[in-house]
Order: sequence, then C-alpha cells, then structure tokens
Amino acid sequence: MTMATVDVPRSSRSVMVRVSGVIEETADARSLVFDVPADAAERFAYKPGQFLTLRIPSELTGSVARCYSLASSPLSDSEPKVTVKRTVDGYGSNWLCDNITVGDTIEVLPPSGVFTPASLDDDFLLWGAGSGITPVISILKSALSAGSGNVVLIYANRDEDSVIFADELRELAAQFPARLTIVHWLESLQGRPNAEQLAALAVPFIEYESFMCGPGAFMDTVHQALASAGVPRDRVHAEVFNSLSGDPFAEAQLVELTAEDAADAAMVEVQLDGETHNLTWPRKQTLVDVMLGKGIDVPFSCQEGECGSCAATVVEGAVEMTTCAILEPEDIEAGYILACQARPATDALKIAF
Repeated sequence: MTMATVDVPRSSRSVMVRVSGVIEETADARSLVFDVPADAAERFAYKPGQFLTLRIPSELTGSVARCYSLASSPLSDSEPKVTVKRTVDGYGSNWLCDNITVGDTIEVLPPSGVFTPASLDDDFLLWGAGSGITPVISILKSALSAGSGNVVLIYANRDEDSVIFADELRELAAQFPARLTIVHWLESLQGRPNAEQLAALAVPFIEYESFMCGPGAFMDTVHQALASAGVPRDRVHAEVFNSLSGDPFAEAQLVELTAEDAADAAMVEVQLDGETHNLTWPRKQTLVDVMLGKGIDVPFSCQEGECGSCAATVVEGAVEMTTCAILEPEDIEAGYILACQARPATDALKIAF
C-alpha cells in the first residue's frame, strides 16, 4: 500500500496533510514536514511539546496509529514537523522511514498532549535521550523565541552520530549564548548516566521547570536525580507514550443508555478553553463520551488511556478510572485524571481541562 492510495480521511476529526519536506536527520531518524490545508489551520494550531497521531497503512490490519511529537515550534517554524526514529520491530517508524516522500499525503489527527509549559517565561531544565529530544526541542525553541528565561538542555545519546538536530542545536547555542546551555552526554564516551551524575548536573537549576522525554529507563533515572537534588515534584514534567492498540481514527461509539442510567447520572461542571459546560454525566459513560455526545470539542486521541491527550484535573468530587498507567501516582494524588477513562464516583463534580 502506498500513500498515494490514501487520500480520504477515515475520521471526521482527521485531516489529510501533504508531506512538504523530508529531512534525513541521522542514519536512523528523519523529519517529516507537513503542509496543513488552509481550512484546517485553526484546528492544527499547537502548543510547544504536543504531538500528532498519524494513520500508517498496514497490509495486515489496514492501518496502525502512532503518536509522534512535534519537533517544530509554533512560534518560530512556518510548518509543523514530526521526527521519526527507527525502532527494532517498530512497524510504524520503519514504514515512515522507508516509504514517505515529498508530495505524499497522510492522515493526521489534530495536535494533542499536555507536555507543554504553562508559561514560556520560566527557566527550563530540559532532558532528552535519543528521539526523546523531539518535544523537548519544540519547548526549547519556543522558550528562546518568545520567552525571557534561561534554558538548559541535557541531551543523552549513544554516540555523536546519533545526535538528532545537532546542527540546529549548534545554531541555537550561537544565537542565544547568554540564555541557552547545552550539555551532551555520549554513552560511547561516558557510559550510561546514573542518578548521582545527573543530580550533580541538576543541582544548580533546582528552581527551573524540568521537562523530560526519552526511554523509560532514562526517565526513571532523571526522576531519581531530580528527587535527590531536591527539585519539587510539581516542577517535574514527563512525556510518556505507549503503543496504541486501538484505532483513534474510528468514529467514537457512544454507550447506549437506559432511562435508569439517565436518572442516576451525576452532575459535572467542565471548564474547557475558557468556557464552562454544565452536563449530566451517566455513570456508564466516560467524560469524553459525555462531552462528545454534547458536541463539545474535547481533547482526546486514543480513548484507551495510553496517550494522555485527555488529561484533566478534578477540582471537586471524585472519579473512577479503568486504566491510568500513564499517570504517575503523584499525578493521581494531585487530582489528574484521564477523561477517556473517568466515570463519576460522586454525585457532583467539577473538572478542568
């Protein structure tokens, strides 16, 4: 199956975008630049650190869905760009690296994700390993372009040839010498970093906002390092992706409700994009289902609790969640929920996106 045969979106939420550029970043990583149709530009406005979900053809299943972080900045780059690194047995990444060319079209869901700063004027301590640099460099470029604080990047790779965006990072360091500090950690020279070594790097910047993305083992080590360095938990932000097992491009199927279900519904006040919605929330339905049923443009992607697109905060009341592995225990303790998994556990709730 070639991209030329895929020209009609399967979902009412998705858009066919043209590949306007392909950049070979390293031997096993390439960036895809997208030309978003003018009539979809508003829907594809994104925040630094967010991701896109791509529908990739498959001869076995028809298609697979994969999430890729935006490596571009909405403030300094004219077109959105995702970067894809090959992974062992990774069907989606290998297909995109082997088959995509300029002029192809691909089906994409609008930007999602909460791995994004509340303010670009903060000071940032950014952590990336391998292709985990992709959402991190989006935050880095945006903060330097529109923010006023300092940025420190600690970037771990296997060796020098594995450093994605090496030239771009050099240019940014030269352009912002007073605000940007880059520390490269090469496993070929220094071995794998441990928590004590990373804590020593973090100590001068414990007041900074930390954002991290990379393999699980790397992020576990960074979490340990930041904790031992005394960085408050609310200043630590991690991006986590799980492979999507379902099809986020399929139209949402709402649960059938009985009169008894409606009579037993909870009441919820939802704050989203500056608007307040007062809704009845049947206990069989997730919050995403309820909002979709009311025609509200709720942020979501996988509906499986695996991507974090629909993360929200419980302001009042309580919910039950079927799946919440993507959330840290501290996140749940702080009131974060996944709206695609949440069902009401109290009669009245307030939820903020």
